[in-house]
Amino acid sequence: MKRFTGKIAGIAMFVAMVMVWVMPAIASDYPAKPITLVIPYPAGGSTDLTGRALANAAKKHLGQPIIAENKSGGGGTVGPSLVIPKPPDGYTLGVYPANAAFIGAHMGKLNFHPLDDMTHIIRYTGYLFGLVVREDAPWKTMQDLIPYAKQNPQKVSYGTPGMGTSPHLAMEDLAIQAGGIQWIHMPYKGGAETNTALLGGHVDSVSDSSGWGPFVDSGKFRLLAIYSGQRSPRYPQVPTLKELGYDAVYPSPLEIIGPKGMPKPLVQKIHDAFRKAMDDPEYQAILKKFDMPMIYLGPEDLETADRQEYEKIGRVVQKLGLQKK
Repeated sequence: MKRFTGKIAGIAMFVAMVMVWVMPAIASDYPAKPITLVIPYPAGGSTDLTGRALANAAKKHLGQPIIAENKSGGGGTVGPSLVIPKPPDGYTLGVYPANAAFIGAHMGKLNFHPLDDMTHIIRYTGYLFGLVVREDAPWKTMQDLIPYAKQNPQKVSYGTPGMGTSPHLAMEDLAIQAGGIQWIHMPYKGGAETNTALLGGHVDSVSDSSGWGPFVDSGKFRLLAIYSGQRSPRYPQVPTLKELGYDAVYPSPLEIIGPKGMPKPLVQKIHDAFRKAMDDPEYQAILKKFDMPMIYLGPEDLETADRQEYEKIGRVVQKLGLQKK
């Protein structure tokens, strides 16, 4: 038995030594072919356009094309589920809407763990969420909309990019805090669809990320409130829900992830390329267009921040009675 145990220990030591030699070699040879970046929302929205801009900038530092593929569904969680089972070789990466996954996990809708089943590489931005109505809507402010919605149950509809997304939770959390508003939720597949629905009069309002920005700027939409902790530099006249007396702050960061078990030197190389890409003028111009902040966290700090946000989201989901049974 001792001889057998000694052999096992010897094999383990040999494997560890081989990995010490091999892992840097993997990183130094990477990438030898194009990389796929899975974007979990449809083309044309802020997640898609910022992700593509970042990928285009990162390829300059990696020396290979980064091919963006849109895989929408599940409120942003279908995309990550397609990345997770791939080999941990760095050739399949994904844009990760962390809060969407955290919400889905607490609601019992995921087939993967949102913290432990992947490699978290870098956080690079987040959304500006807000509530918009058409320019011809009767509500000029949230102070107009909320009393009307309370007095007219099931008369006001709002579109979101999906059930269980941050914009959905923000509206239902607001409904509770405002004294029991009953409005109609209309889930869509992404920002492009929600904007089209509002333009066509199919919904009364849209709770979504800042893909509505161009319509607000052109005067077709009116922005009533944002869900950030502070006002937007682009729309300084628009209040936050927090300013209006509601404890409803909903950040939703975006990250780059890979399959679980990626070697640290490989993670570092990918991280470094995307970190440099964040300084690219074209990427920064896209962020400015959608009023999305530059948010940076590396692998270690990212893991800590994600765990804290996961716990916070759990408390909100429980408060709304949406947790898995």
